[in-house]
Amino acid sequence: MPLPRFEPAATLRPFRLAREEPLSAVGAPYVTVLADGGGPARLALASGEDRIEAHYDGESCWLEVTGDGRRLRHRRPRHARPRGEVAQVALTLTGSRATLAVREDGRWTVRAVAGLRGRLATHDEAWLAALSAEGGELRGYGELGLRDLRLVSHADGTPYLEDGRAMLTATSAGPGFFNTAHTSVWALDPDGLSLEHRSDVFFRRPDRPGVYGDHASHLVRDGDRWLMNTSTWGDFDPKRKGATVGVTLAETTADLLAGRHVLDTRPLSLPTTGFSSVGVWDPHLVRVDGSWLVAYVSARRFFRFHPVLAAGTRLDDLSVLGAATELKETEGSTLLRVDGAWRLLASDGVDKSYPVFDLGMRQVGRLEAPYPSNIPWPTLLPTDDGWLLVGFDGEPAGGPLAGYGTHGSVRVARSV
Repeated sequence: MPLPRFEPAATLRPFRLAREEPLSAVGAPYVTVLADGGGPARLALASGEDRIEAHYDGESCWLEVTGDGRRLRHRRPRHARPRGEVAQVALTLTGSRATLAVREDGRWTVRAVAGLRGRLATHDEAWLAALSAEGGELRGYGELGLRDLRLVSHADGTPYLEDGRAMLTATSAGPGFFNTAHTSVWALDPDGLSLEHRSDVFFRRPDRPGVYGDHASHLVRDGDRWLMNTSTWGDFDPKRKGATVGVTLAETTADLLAGRHVLDTRPLSLPTTGFSSVGVWDPHLVRVDGSWLVAYVSARRFFRFHPVLAAGTRLDDLSVLGAATELKETEGSTLLRVDGAWRLLASDGVDKSYPVFDLGMRQVGRLEAPYPSNIPWPTLLPTDDGWLLVGFDGEPAGGPLAGYGTHGSVRVARSV
């Protein structure tokens, strides 16, 4: 049957600065050190001669970073003083950014930040192997919110279920721009509309050393292996000359639905024949009658982007089927079988709608559903009681110093 109309059903906000279990191996530069209590606190992360220190003296917060023979203090007077009673202090490392956050009056707020790019080799695996914590246990970093939610699927496009729960990949929002986020895996209970964290996944790339928190992913079960397709946002800097985003592919038989993983990847070359492109992202894969359909997004410049569809019998030999190049802010390309035919769904941030395309990328309709802030992906899950639409919004967290990239809340709608 055609897709129905949707109405809001639930809003969820996973928020955790630290995973519950201490880390036995770091593996990736996404870690947290916590201290309880409202009194003075000093937390530190150290690797060799490099140190990141978080200080709270009972009144004010600051960071001190030692690297390359220099020791620099990072304090923002406007943000340094907590406004309420402090219950916990946290030092986080997310990619190449350090933050000090305090839990005051029941809410976490970032009070100090330090950029580490060019100062500390936080992505280097030898640097990470030597990393230790002072003042608290070393734990994996969690999230300020979730976005880019996508169903884990079998290669034929059907959802991958476990005990009746749907698996989802998501971008765990960091305390800052895209390069502070990472990929995580979650279980969604379609009846109770609750989310359970399952795993965190990080990536090595073939073109540069180190481990990155790349995200905007699609996880596919193909026989006895997993195919993880991921956008390389983990070190993206729009101010850097020649900045670009691509897509990588990891193949593994490891259990990606539990634990903490670092995967080796290779480039997934997504074609841009017939239009100009400075980067591609948001991959979604389905195998139909022995051939792959791959939906993704291409940008003519940052940030002007549109959906694309390609196909091929092999993932390393794809050809463009069509592209909606007239669109300006449309992403979250998602393939879905609707009424016996494959369609590409997307999210248009200009019109605030979910356009639906055929395989020639001609628009054939729109999804009738709530459209929150930001550009929520059209992730649809069929259930015994109808459909669920799992999206997200642009609601930030962590206070103004964290800046853009701390969104969002998970917004679930149900078919009516």
